[in-house]
Amino acid sequence: MSYDLDAVDRQIISILQQDGRTANVEIARRVGISEATVRKRLERLIADCTIRITAVPNATRVGLATVTFITLHVDLSYLDRIAEQLARAPEVRSLYYTTGESDLMIEAWFRSSEDLLRFLTHEIASIPGIKQAATSHVLRTLKDSSTWVLPSESPPCVLVVDDDPDFCEVVRIALTAEGYQVVAANNGNEALAAMRVAKPDLVILDIMMQGILDGLRTSKAMKADGDLRSVPILMVSSINQSAFADLLPQARNLSADNFLVKPVEIDQLLVEVGRLVHSR
Repeated sequence: MSYDLDAVDRQIISILQQDGRTANVEIARRVGISEATVRKRLERLIADCTIRITAVPNATRVGLATVTFITLHVDLSYLDRIAEQLARAPEVRSLYYTTGESDLMIEAWFRSSEDLLRFLTHEIASIPGIKQAATSHVLRTLKDSSTWVLPSESPPCVLVVDDDPDFCEVVRIALTAEGYQVVAANNGNEALAAMRVAKPDLVILDIMMQGILDGLRTSKAMKADGDLRSVPILMVSSINQSAFADLLPQARNLSADNFLVKPVEIDQLLVEVGRLVHSR
């Protein structure tokens, strides 16, 4: 039974593809979820065979520098028996049923060309039903399964709403480096229009822009809109350090999911962005 990966699953897998020894607590920090959530998701991904965490040896480093692909044309009535016998051979690293001119393809590792020759003349030649074999010797490996990365879905979109271009640029660089798509708007009106097009997964919203409480007005407009009310809002502002601090409602009355005081530490911002994006 196949399982539809969500964005959190893909992030976990991507981190483990870079380093399979990454601790659950570190994965949780980078994704912005709890360690318990990481553990449960990993247990499920492993149990249903979506992923398998294992060591991938380097052929040259383990003394098996002769890497060869062997294609076989066989009598189809013997196909399964041939495949089962080849799968048991210790030299065979991978084995595939194929279409086209060949019926089976093998990737096999050997210590030397002499070992390859022995495999062809003794192992392959002794198996009934094999009509033809062709070999392709690997001269240099540029990319293999250990460096392949799971293709991601469309990255989460974050709308940054702030009239400070320097803040927008710093946040854009940081979020883009983490794989997010970033859209920017200078004020609340621009933001509401951008949301109709970009359909963001999160809005980072300043308060003091076109008007002193422009961000508050924008957040209330979002919560009153059936298409926008579910979009998480992360407010960021220095209003509580200004002469207008008394105009800021108490936290429980803010139309936002969290509030960070400027200047914001980028690491803190990234953690909060990850948490809110994946809480949807």
